[in-house]
Amino acid sequence: MTRPWEADPDARMIRRLGRSPQALGNTNNVQGCPDIWELENGDIAVIGRDLTAHYADLLPSEAAIDDDERLVVIPRNVLISAKADIPDA
Repeated sequence: MTRPWEADPDARMIRRLGRSPQALGNTNNVQGCPDIWELENGDIAVIGRDLTAHYADLLPSEAAIDDDERLVVIPRNVLISAKADIPDA
């Protein structure tokens, strides 16, 4: 079965949405840099902690994670700082 949307593995990151992990105090510059990036095709890449296994049995009934998907968690301040860079439509 074909899905209505597929990620394009060739799309490159073109701009960060929001402030850098360093500016937000979310990294020690050695490990972990939670971040949000816009790809050249308009899709969004999110860098966060993989908590797929933890949340697998806790998902609401209307949510699902396919075998090739991961649930990632980012700090709240990352999404808030990206708000100004995300279009309304």
